[in-house]
Amino acid sequence: MRSSAGKLLSHSLQRNRGKLVAGGGYGFWIPTSRSPCESQKKWNSTVPSDATPPDQNSIDAGSSMRKPISLWPGMYHSPVTNALWEARRSMFENSTGDDDSQSVLTAKSPSRSRTSILYKFSSDFVLREQYRNPWNEIRTGKLVEDLDALAGTISFKHCSGDSSARSMILVTASVDRIIMKNPIRVDADLSIVGAVTWVGRSSMEMQLQVLQSQDSNDHSEAVSLEANFTFVARDAKTGKSTPINPVSPETEHEKLLWKEAEERNKLRKQKRAERKEEHEKLKDLERLNESLAEGRVFLDMPALADRNSILINDTSHENSLICQPQQRNIHGRIFGGFLMRKAFELAFSNAYTFAGVSPRFLEVDRVDFIKPVDVGNFLRFKSRVLYTEAINSAEPLINIEVIAHVTSPELRSSEVSNRFYFTFSVRPEAMKDGLRIRNVVPATEEEARRVIERMDAERPIISLISVKRENTV
Repeated sequence: MRSSAGKLLSHSLQRNRGKLVAGGGYGFWIPTSRSPCESQKKWNSTVPSDATPPDQNSIDAGSSMRKPISLWPGMYHSPVTNALWEARRSMFENSTGDDDSQSVLTAKSPSRSRTSILYKFSSDFVLREQYRNPWNEIRTGKLVEDLDALAGTISFKHCSGDSSARSMILVTASVDRIIMKNPIRVDADLSIVGAVTWVGRSSMEMQLQVLQSQDSNDHSEAVSLEANFTFVARDAKTGKSTPINPVSPETEHEKLLWKEAEERNKLRKQKRAERKEEHEKLKDLERLNESLAEGRVFLDMPALADRNSILINDTSHENSLICQPQQRNIHGRIFGGFLMRKAFELAFSNAYTFAGVSPRFLEVDRVDFIKPVDVGNFLRFKSRVLYTEAINSAEPLINIEVIAHVTSPELRSSEVSNRFYFTFSVRPEAMKDGLRIRNVVPATEEEARRVIERMDAERPIISLISVKRENTV
């Protein structure tokens, strides 16, 4: 989670704008605003002139590349985050700055926060080059980065405007799941659409979908990727949770999404309680010993170990970086989308070297933002393959964990800031050529417990993937 801006950034913003303004994909300040109609007018005025006419909340992903922005000097930029900053700009310009006035919460429909980004890959060569990987496919890590930025814009839009006159900080609390449903092409136009679907007292969930035509002869769009982000609101002065506008679903589809989000929220609370109880009572001893059996053979009798298996520790990869000022958000913290992209790219590299062929991304499981990451922090990403599964022998699953550590050499300390979980597979044609994916086994009790925990958490999505595959056969 992210807190208030540092003095340097505040001074920079005040110097450039004459007053403190804010925004963010991973934590940003909500200034006071005026009437509902004026707020909506300000938002609509930010839509680029070449956006799709019927949709007043569409943002052209390439617009900021053609018109550079200087509103947010020194902060982390990508083509889409630039476009999103530009879309928010006029909403800040007329804020009253009255932080002490009180407001009445106003229920909003999901359509009020619905926003989309347009990627004109078919006609915008410069934009397409920003998202193309070495295999001429989409850079999924950059797309995940953009999802975080768009979620920030949607949460901002839901909490601002109307009679709201309170200053608050919105922060990314977690990413529940990102699921790849269809391959995403880099040579065809796509859009990301999202809206607030559920609101608690101080938290909100947004569903985002990546839409793209799956047939060059058919221009109808299908859902290629789906994600659920959770943001929470904090009082800018006290840092405590603060209430936000409730959401009022209107259509049957919106009501269904609200119900699903409510169930997910209850399930998360239930799982947290169950995990705590299981650890206290040590209920998994039998499964633990079963998981450790092959690992003990590796340690005690390596010559007799299964040649189709490998220890978790032997799949490890890691990289390190110093967090630079260019990667910060409006509050001087490191942009959450940047962290997600770096974690994805390390996980992809790990899956690549493990499988021996270019992996195929399937999903991001829950992402937790545990500790803020600041400019100047020494950040270490550690990746490992936790386990593999062959539900479908043609498309085995490779489950990878990435843990980010904020390390302070001067203080001799290292703390976990984020946990990421990714699922990859390989293309069926690679399996037909005789490729074999090795089994991964734990060698320590800590590793075995982690594997059991992740396997239990993954069961619902594995079932979903299996059903999807059966339906596409």
